[in-house]
Amino acid sequence: MAGDAFKPRNIIVTGGCGFIGSNFVRWVAANHPECHVTVLDKLTYAGNPENIAGLPASQVELVVGDVCDAGLLDRLVPGHDAIVHYAAESHNDNSIADPEPFVQTNVVGTYRLLQAARKYDVRYHHVSTDEVYGDLALGEPRRFEPDDPYRPSSPYSSTKASSDLLVRAWHRTYGVRATISNCSNNYGPYQHVEKFIPRQVTNVLCGIRPKLYGTGENVRDWIHTEDHSRAVWDILTRGRIGETYLIGANGERSNIDVLREILRQMGRPEDDFDWVRDRPGHDRRYAIDPTKLERELGWEPLHTDFREGLAQTIEWYRDHEGWWRPAKEATEAKYAAQGR
Repeated sequence: MAGDAFKPRNIIVTGGCGFIGSNFVRWVAANHPECHVTVLDKLTYAGNPENIAGLPASQVELVVGDVCDAGLLDRLVPGHDAIVHYAAESHNDNSIADPEPFVQTNVVGTYRLLQAARKYDVRYHHVSTDEVYGDLALGEPRRFEPDDPYRPSSPYSSTKASSDLLVRAWHRTYGVRATISNCSNNYGPYQHVEKFIPRQVTNVLCGIRPKLYGTGENVRDWIHTEDHSRAVWDILTRGRIGETYLIGANGERSNIDVLREILRQMGRPEDDFDWVRDRPGHDRRYAIDPTKLERELGWEPLHTDFREGLAQTIEWYRDHEGWWRPAKEATEAKYAAQGR
């Protein structure tokens, strides 16, 4: 059974200006006004302060800084009762082109945060990815489970696997009060245009033919970012210390099916896209078994209709061109240089 409820009053959210982190900050602000949130974000290309604009200044504070900065953490962590660690370099293509920022942020940054959590006896929740488990065969009935062995495929997923193992070691060796969650692919508002769904949507909005890797048969397990936020809060407040929970919404879909659905919803022919060469080491299938999370904490997804959630996401990008347009040209130039 899960432990007694933990009621945080002051939390640090690293990467809180990124896609998933900012959605968590917005969810906490809306649902737990008693909890003050300090966002720690380096504001790299994927961190945008506009993602948390409009939230009450009395409840949400932004500190611009690096999770690798031990001196900053010494000044910031005291007075907080929890760290929720979202900050990560997370794009597979970028990790293949230049792995070093991934090692620094995902491995060294996690180490620095764990040391701070240990030093100041702060509760720590680590947000990770299903990609640490490698991939599954197409059509295979099984899904990833918490105790599956790690078999990361890319520099990105290997650095996330490394960070997970650091968390487990710091819990066992030093008694850091930590939990881990590994989540499937998120979708929803505020996602950078380099990622699969927003890239396809914004390409259509820009009059550019979408692009699809390889055969498009690769399967991803999709979850709305709001459901992810709810799950992280449940694990932070009621999860068992030292445990790993998998967050998924039974949302398996092939990349080509997702792209065709986007094209349908945006009034374009289903074949109105270009094929491009596949990513090196491209994982075939991800699938999460969330049974442990559902059984222990009673969590279940609210956004169970993927088509409806996708329609809402498309509408958000239609309505927020000023948010994504500044990053679009540079993103497409980078992809073009990679032949993708």
